Amino acid sequence: MVNVNCLNNIASVGLDLFSDDYNTESSFEDAQAVLVRSAKMHDMELGDNLLAIARAGAGVNNIPLDKCAESGIVVFNTPGANANAVKEQVLAAMLLASRDLIGGNEWVKANKDDADIAKATEKAKKAFAGQEIKGKKLGVIGLGAIGQLVANAAIALGMEVYGYDPYLSVNAAWNLSSEVKHIVNVEDIYKECNYITVHVPALDSTKGMINKEAFDMMQDGTIIINCARDVLVDEKAIGEALKSGRVKKYVTDFPNPVTAGMEGAIVLPHLGASTAEAEDNCAIMAVKELRNYIENGNIVNSVNYPACDMGVCTSAGRVAVCHKNVPAIISKITSVMGDEGINIEEMANKSRGDYAYSMLDISESASETVVDKLASIEGVIKVRVIK
Repeated sequence: MVNVNCLNNIASVGLDLFSDDYNTESSFEDAQAVLVRSAKMHDMELGDNLLAIARAGAGVNNIPLDKCAESGIVVFNTPGANANAVKEQVLAAMLLASRDLIGGNEWVKANKDDADIAKATEKAKKAFAGQEIKGKKLGVIGLGAIGQLVANAAIALGMEVYGYDPYLSVNAAWNLSSEVKHIVNVEDIYKECNYITVHVPALDSTKGMINKEAFDMMQDGTIIINCARDVLVDEKAIGEALKSGRVKKYVTDFPNPVTAGMEGAIVLPHLGASTAEAEDNCAIMAVKELRNYIENGNIVNSVNYPACDMGVCTSAGRVAVCHKNVPAIISKITSVMGDEGINIEEMANKSRGDYAYSMLDISESASETVVDKLASIEGVIKVRVIK
């Protein structure tokens, strides 16, 4: 029985994918696998039995990735599972920033008792007039799963779209509309675009990337949309840009004491992935990733270990090894097998930064002696018999 702990509510459509071999009512202390959404894990004690953590979402800031890697705990996320939900919110954000629908609605509520409200509306509505997005220039910074959907949707709405992503993958490029103009210098987006939306992860290189220098390049009346990460935008600088009129509206999905009262900002309560469909999609993907790792040893969509997929094992045995990415470990692993008279029928070794992962399909199931010898190799973190 595999013990699974859910640190947050996980959609039942995902949990239902677990077989009877899984106990989804486990405590965190006893868990071999954990499902999480927003729970903060940095100060949690990670048990020796814990093999994997799956985040039902894309961001993993709430999980101690290095600490997990050091302990041989593979961390998964679900890239793209909530992409459509966020895309739709970005489109809504552009419309909310362009047409003062919120202000108009507030006026109606404030005047609900006026018997002549229909007549008053005709005089009042000019205060809420806006602009259309058709024909405007949209800059999309980051063309991953969400950014490419936003770019393509904006093209369909008649916008002129500029896309910037120095790490654009081949798959993303294939999925992008040919009408999206690929920009090699992000400064061109700051200078040219009426609307800018950012879709990059929170890294040391991206934190505060939308800053005073960026605002100084922009046209007056630019609209900024941030449904990615709060730290991507320098909040002090955008506050000043809003006051000066350089930025007309700032739509952010991340309320805090600074943004919540910011004049000219439309602040949403982190609703980007808050749809029933997105929660279902994330739960399904997370459970499938966990089952594939637990049952087959395969790593798909990990954020701290390399991708490694050998399918379903057809040999008599399979062993998986989490280890440091240092020389000579592979030869030591294979020597253990040779010394024990075990034939390696197929093998995969992948690395990612300081860590690596090896899987071996072998002629017989690995004994406790083999496991102990593998675990004793310097640099080996965790050994697991899959079959």
